Parts: sequence; C-alpha cells; structure tokens
Amino acid sequence: MHLYRSALLRFADDGSALYDEDGLLATAPDERGVQRVVAAGPWQALAARHAGQPVTHWPGRLIAPGFVDLHIHYPQTDVIGSPADGLLPWLETYTFPHEARFADPDPDHAAGVARFFLDELARNGVTTALAFATSHPGSVDALMAEARARRLRLISGKVLQDRHSPDGVRDQTEQSLIDTEALIHRWHGVARLGYAITPRFAPTSTPAQLGGAGEIAARHPDVWIQSHVAENLDEVRWARELFPASRSYLGVYADFGLLRERAIYAHCIHLDDADRALMRETGAAAAVSPTSNLFLGSGFFDYTAADRAGMTYGLASDVGGGTSFSPFRTMLTAYYVGREGQTKAGVSLSPEQLWWQHTAGAAQALGLQGVVGNLQPGCEADFVVLNPAATPLLARRTQAANSLAELLFALIVLGDDRLVECTVIA
Repeated sequence: MHLYRSALLRFADDGSALYDEDGLLATAPDERGVQRVVAAGPWQALAARHAGQPVTHWPGRLIAPGFVDLHIHYPQTDVIGSPADGLLPWLETYTFPHEARFADPDPDHAAGVARFFLDELARNGVTTALAFATSHPGSVDALMAEARARRLRLISGKVLQDRHSPDGVRDQTEQSLIDTEALIHRWHGVARLGYAITPRFAPTSTPAQLGGAGEIAARHPDVWIQSHVAENLDEVRWARELFPASRSYLGVYADFGLLRERAIYAHCIHLDDADRALMRETGAAAAVSPTSNLFLGSGFFDYTAADRAGMTYGLASDVGGGTSFSPFRTMLTAYYVGREGQTKAGVSLSPEQLWWQHTAGAAQALGLQGVVGNLQPGCEADFVVLNPAATPLLARRTQAANSLAELLFALIVLGDDRLVECTVIA
C-alpha cells in the first residue's frame, strides 16, 4: 500500500468537485499489479486506519486525477504550430506529408515520435489518451509497445482512408480492414491498452471501407470507434456531396453502424438538434477540441445545445491542429468557447465543470467512469501532483484564493506544464 498526504481533488458521481485541503490518498495493487485507490478523503478522518505506515507527504501541493485527452493525433506531434488557411489546406500541406513518413519500413521514426509524444503527455499530466495513429499498422505497433512498457492506459488505432488521400497515406480497402482486425487481436485488452476503429473522416473512406469498419465494430462491441465529424463547413458540404442518401454528416456514421457507446467523434461543431439527439440515443460522445477549432477557424462547440440535448462530451487537445498538449490551455480555451458559443447568451463554464470535462467527464465519454479520470475508491491510481506556486504569479494568485473555484480557475488561467510537478501512473 502507498499513502500520500496533500490537498486532494476528486469528483462525486454527479460531477461535483470534492476537495480536502489536507487529504489522504491510499492505493494498493490489484491482482494485475495495477495500483488502485482504496481510500480518499480528509487526513484527519482516515489517518488512524493507516497508523504506522510510511506516508509520502507533499505539503503545499495538490493531488488531482490524471487528465484524460479524448482526441489527439500522435503522428502530428511535429506539425503543431504550422500555419494554414483552414482544415483542408492544413491537412494537405502538413498532416499528410508528415504521416506519410510512417510508411518507412524502418521503425525508428515511429518509435521516436511515440516516445516523445508519451513524454509530452506525462510532462503535462495526461495519463489516459484516445489517440489517432496513421494509416500504417506499424504506427500503431510503435505507440502501443511504448505505452505498454510505461504501463499506460492508452487507446489507439490505425487510420482508415482509402480515397481522396495522397500516395503514402491512402490505404487499400480490403487490406485496411484485415489490418484493423489483426491489430485488435494484437493489442486490444493487452495490459492497459485498448483499440479504436479509426476512419479518418467520412470523406476519405469509401462506402465499402465504412461498411467494413461497421462490421468489425459489430464483431467487437468492446472496442472503441473514433473519427471526426462536422468540424468545418467545407468538410460538411463535401460529406453531403459524397453521401447524398444520408440525412446528415453524422448520419453517414449511423448508416454504417459506427454510432454507439464507446464511439468518440471529434469536434461536433456544425450539428443540428436531430444530430445531437442521435448522439444521445446511440451513446456516442463528442471530443470538444477548442484550441484546434479556434486555430483552424472551424467554429465553436455549442455547450448550451449539447446540454439541452443530453449529449455526452469531454475535452481534447487535438494536437497537432490543437496548439498545446497542456490541459490547462485546453480548459482555458474551452472557457472562451463557452463564453462565445453559438448562442447569443453563451455560457460561463465553472472551473469545476472544466476540470471535470478533462478528467472524470472524459472518462465517462470513453465508458471508463470509475476506472480513470477520478480518485474515488476502485479507480486506477493515475494522478498528478500540482504545485500552485510553480511561478511567482501563480503563487501570488493562488495564495489569495478564497474558494476552490478561485483556486482551480487560477490554475486554469495561469497554468501550463510547469504546474505539473509529478505524474504518477498506476
């Protein structure tokens, strides 16, 4: 058993924040050797149960759940911060050429990017991620092998794109489905890893490929599905031209059996109320990606409409279209997006709501509530140790905080990777 003493943040089942200024977190290994939370709460109430056991004490620090990144592209690590006129030109100019490098039979490139990518996640306090690989099976193998060595909970998948894509990233329909099935058998459920069936987005897959992906999803109900939808108006128009029989862009995925629980669709900006109702009814979830949406000029996620429809959603960095690995940058940008929104009044997202969206809320979107993204008993013990005095300005502002909301909001507004003193993997 491991005992930790510090300020402690976690979440109740209803999403409300629980905070102990002097808290205790106790963890112990399960039958697989994964550390799980066995107790969490006020030090004064719990310490007597563990008298005589050694304690790691972090005075002046905050233990919080490890962040969950609901949508990120590991092969795009090297295109972050690249200028472009919008989504489609950005893909053509930067993304596809960089992803084509993963076709090289030499695995060193993929392995090197995977190591750097996972180092960046850890440095920024991200302990679970749903990540795109490329259309090359070797890109999945490289990331999964590195994540397994680090005992991470990570979900990824080979991109499916058999049309409207350049040489080097375009795959072959039948082989792409064979490769997907093989990768599921190779990696899904191994250690803390999961597989995601991964069409890049509907316009870059033929009906045959999308249909095959849906058939694989039906055979493997416990795997994830990830793709993009309704990010950019040009993309929406393109999808309508290519799939005129579908009610909407989102409806394309429904028509091919790709909307269900454990299906995560990035962006979901340009949806209508019928689309949002379909998301709720099928159990699919949205990965809200505010930094990339602003960077590429795609639009604003409509929090008010999503909540009215009962949609499930969580936060995502969407690196490399996203501009930072830092959850603090993502949460702050989500606050801006909520203020602007697609409704006249906008919405003011509370600090607790923002933090929940990037931890327990994102875990709920993945169907992993009670497993990651929280520090309640039974959860896997992935957590971060934050230093509220990491910079002079942070120290000055957080010392003056009069409530949990003020403390968390100061960390969101002023924080970055310097806040993360330690990232602990279960």
